[in-house]
Amino acid sequence: MASRQLLVFKLNGDSYGVEITNVDSIVPMKEIVKVPNTPDYIQGLMSLRGKVYTIFNLRKKFSLPDQEFDENTKIVIVDVNSVTVGFIVDEVNEITHIEEEDIENTPQSLANLGRKYMSGIAKVSEKIIMILDLSHLLSFNDTDIAKAGSN
Repeated sequence: MASRQLLVFKLNGDSYGVEITNVDSIVPMKEIVKVPNTPDYIQGLMSLRGKVYTIFNLRKKFSLPDQEFDENTKIVIVDVNSVTVGFIVDEVNEITHIEEEDIENTPQSLANLGRKYMSGIAKVSEKIIMILDLSHLLSFNDTDIAKAGSN
Protein backbone atom coordinates (compact mmCIF):
# COMPACT_ATOMS: atom_id res chain seq x y z
CA MET A 1 0.00 0.00 0.00
CA ALA A 2 1.46 3.35 -1.07
CA SER A 3 1.38 6.33 1.22
CA ARG A 4 2.45 9.95 1.19
CA GLN A 5 4.16 11.82 3.95
CA LEU A 6 2.77 15.33 4.40
CA LEU A 7 3.68 18.36 6.45
CA VAL A 8 0.33 19.60 7.77
CA PHE A 9 -0.20 23.26 8.63
CA LYS A 10 -3.09 25.61 9.35
CA LEU A 11 -4.32 28.64 7.45
CA ASN A 12 -7.44 30.44 8.67
CA GLY A 13 -8.40 27.38 10.75
CA ASP A 14 -8.20 24.93 7.84
CA SER A 15 -5.62 22.16 7.40
CA TYR A 16 -3.33 22.08 4.37
CA GLY A 17 -0.59 19.64 3.48
CA VAL A 18 2.51 19.62 1.32
CA GLU A 19 4.65 16.64 0.38
CA ILE A 20 7.45 16.44 2.94
CA THR A 21 9.96 15.81 0.14
CA ASN A 22 9.41 19.43 -0.98
CA VAL A 23 10.09 20.88 2.49
CA ASP A 24 13.56 22.22 3.18
CA SER A 25 12.97 23.62 6.66
CA ILE A 26 10.51 25.27 9.03
CA VAL A 27 11.59 28.49 10.73
CA PRO A 28 9.98 30.93 13.15
CA MET A 29 8.68 34.20 11.74
CA LYS A 30 11.52 36.67 11.33
CA GLU A 31 12.26 39.98 9.66
CA ILE A 32 11.10 40.19 6.06
CA VAL A 33 12.05 43.11 3.83
CA LYS A 34 9.17 44.31 1.62
CA VAL A 35 10.01 44.64 -2.07
CA PRO A 36 8.26 47.46 -3.97
CA ASN A 37 6.19 46.79 -7.09
CA THR A 38 5.49 43.14 -6.30
CA PRO A 39 2.07 41.48 -5.87
CA ASP A 40 0.62 41.91 -2.36
CA TYR A 41 0.92 38.17 -1.63
CA ILE A 42 4.71 38.44 -1.91
CA GLN A 43 5.60 39.38 1.65
CA GLY A 44 9.21 40.18 0.74
CA LEU A 45 12.73 38.84 1.14
CA MET A 46 14.28 37.02 4.09
CA SER A 47 17.88 36.11 4.78
CA LEU A 48 18.44 32.65 6.25
CA ARG A 49 21.70 30.73 6.63
CA GLY A 50 23.49 33.00 4.18
CA LYS A 51 20.82 32.78 1.47
CA VAL A 52 18.02 35.16 0.48
CA TYR A 53 14.54 33.72 -0.02
CA THR A 54 11.37 35.21 -1.48
CA ILE A 55 8.56 34.83 1.07
CA PHE A 56 4.93 34.36 0.00
CA ASN A 57 1.95 35.08 2.26
CA LEU A 58 -0.43 32.18 1.60
CA ARG A 59 -3.32 34.00 3.32
CA LYS A 60 -3.09 36.73 0.69
CA LYS A 61 -2.47 34.26 -2.15
CA PHE A 62 -5.69 32.43 -1.19
CA SER A 63 -7.65 35.68 -0.55
CA LEU A 64 -8.08 34.83 3.14
CA PRO A 65 -8.50 37.57 5.78
CA ASP A 66 -5.33 39.07 7.24
CA GLN A 67 -4.17 37.94 10.66
CA GLU A 68 -1.43 39.29 12.89
CA PHE A 69 1.67 37.14 13.00
CA ASP A 70 2.23 35.52 16.41
CA GLU A 71 4.45 32.95 18.11
CA ASN A 72 2.72 30.15 16.17
CA THR A 73 3.36 31.75 12.76
CA LYS A 74 6.00 29.86 10.80
CA ILE A 75 7.77 30.12 7.49
CA VAL A 76 7.92 26.83 5.60
CA ILE A 77 10.87 26.80 3.20
CA VAL A 78 10.01 24.66 0.16
CA ASP A 79 11.39 23.76 -3.25
CA VAL A 80 8.97 24.82 -6.00
CA ASN A 81 9.67 24.66 -9.73
CA SER A 82 13.45 24.50 -9.12
CA VAL A 83 13.30 27.56 -6.84
CA THR A 84 13.45 27.59 -3.03
CA VAL A 85 10.91 29.96 -1.46
CA GLY A 86 9.14 30.45 1.85
CA PHE A 87 5.43 30.31 2.66
CA ILE A 88 4.01 32.01 5.75
CA VAL A 89 1.55 29.74 7.57
CA ASP A 90 -0.49 30.28 10.75
CA GLU A 91 0.99 27.24 12.46
CA VAL A 92 2.64 23.92 11.65
CA ASN A 93 0.74 20.96 13.10
CA GLU A 94 2.41 17.68 12.25
CA ILE A 95 4.03 15.38 9.78
CA THR A 96 1.64 12.59 8.89
CA HIS A 97 1.43 9.55 6.62
CA ILE A 98 -1.62 9.46 4.35
CA GLU A 99 -2.59 6.28 2.53
CA GLU A 100 -3.31 6.78 -1.19
CA GLU A 101 -6.84 5.39 -0.79
CA ASP A 102 -7.57 8.19 1.71
CA ILE A 103 -6.85 10.83 -0.94
CA GLU A 104 -9.61 12.00 -3.26
CA ASN A 105 -9.54 14.31 -6.25
CA THR A 106 -10.29 17.93 -5.48
CA PRO A 107 -14.06 18.43 -5.82
CA GLN A 108 -15.22 20.09 -9.05
CA SER A 109 -17.29 22.48 -6.92
CA LEU A 110 -14.03 24.20 -5.94
CA ALA A 111 -13.24 25.13 -9.55
CA ASN A 112 -13.02 28.86 -8.85
CA LEU A 113 -11.86 28.61 -5.25
CA GLY A 114 -8.24 27.60 -5.58
CA ARG A 115 -8.82 24.12 -6.97
CA LYS A 116 -5.91 24.68 -9.35
CA TYR A 117 -3.59 24.91 -6.33
CA MET A 118 -4.61 21.51 -4.92
CA SER A 119 -3.62 17.99 -5.90
CA GLY A 120 -6.26 16.34 -3.73
CA ILE A 121 -8.16 16.15 -0.47
CA ALA A 122 -7.12 13.75 2.29
CA LYS A 123 -9.51 12.43 4.90
CA VAL A 124 -7.90 11.55 8.22
CA SER A 125 -10.39 10.55 10.92
CA GLU A 126 -12.92 13.40 10.74
CA LYS A 127 -10.34 15.90 9.50
CA ILE A 128 -9.93 17.11 5.92
CA ILE A 129 -6.48 18.11 4.68
CA MET A 130 -6.22 20.05 1.43
CA ILE A 131 -3.06 18.86 -0.33
CA LEU A 132 -1.32 21.68 -2.16
CA ASP A 133 0.22 21.19 -5.59
CA LEU A 134 3.32 23.36 -5.23
CA SER A 135 4.09 23.25 -8.96
CA HIS A 136 0.82 25.12 -9.65
CA LEU A 137 0.90 27.39 -6.61
CA LEU A 138 3.36 29.85 -8.12
CA SER A 139 2.80 31.46 -11.50
CA PHE A 140 5.65 31.80 -13.99
CA ASN A 141 5.87 35.47 -12.95
CA ASP A 142 6.09 34.47 -9.27
CA THR A 143 8.89 32.03 -10.08
CA ASP A 144 10.77 34.75 -11.97
CA ILE A 145 10.39 37.14 -9.00
CA ALA A 146 11.60 34.43 -6.61
CA LYS A 147 14.63 33.66 -8.79
CA ALA A 148 15.49 37.36 -8.99
CA GLY A 149 15.14 37.70 -5.21
CA SER A 150 17.51 34.82 -4.62
CA ASN A 151 20.28 36.34 -6.72
